[in-house]
Amino acid sequence: MYAVIKTGGKQYRVQAGDIIVVEKLLGEPGAHVAFDEVLMIGEGEAVTLGAPLVDGASVSATLIETRKGEKIKVFKKIRRQGYRRTLGHRQFETVLRVTGIAGDGKSEDWAGEVDLTPRSERRLRDRNLARTVDAATARADAHAAFEHDDDFADVKPAKAKPAAKKVTAKPAKAQAKAAKPAKAPKVEAKAAKPTKAKPAKAEAKKAPAKKAKPTGKA
Repeated sequence: MYAVIKTGGKQYRVQAGDIIVVEKLLGEPGAHVAFDEVLMIGEGEAVTLGAPLVDGASVSATLIETRKGEKIKVFKKIRRQGYRRTLGHRQFETVLRVTGIAGDGKSEDWAGEVDLTPRSERRLRDRNLARTVDAATARADAHAAFEHDDDFADVKPAKAKPAAKKVTAKPAKAQAKAAKPAKAPKVEAKAAKPTKAKPAKAEAKKAPAKKAKPTGKA
């Protein structure tokens, strides 16, 4: 039993158990994907065509991985102008495993187990680099577990307390000196000096006698 489905603007002929590569689809590895746009269902010589879709038909698949495809080179040139440009492009694509087809009163399922190993890891194992892959996977798991650990999400780092100042005991003599009140400075009253009386003779010497002015009268 097979079916023709439409996704990403392209048509794919699929059977139960096939691995197909389609345009990028949203979803995590292991997610279930269903296609409702079924254009045709066939089994042997019996074929059912849709107009344009087959009523009630669907194809189920499991998403394996979303990756970049092979690189394509885009080369541009203008002759006699010295113009040359080379670009590269890698298109995103999704890998699916078809697990079942249902429609036209019939159904077929795939009984196998879906392997979610990405192509990059399979290529490394083919080159006998399994140890490197296991070590890288272990580091990635440990990093993810540390980032998403809920036990340490709300724990804030404790702030370091400042060191307490050391108090040194003062000797007994110093404490006794500090306890004594300070003495007030002595204020001595200066005695007034006795004034000596000057003698009369000394005063007479200092003040000379005034001379009489002569008059013109006889």
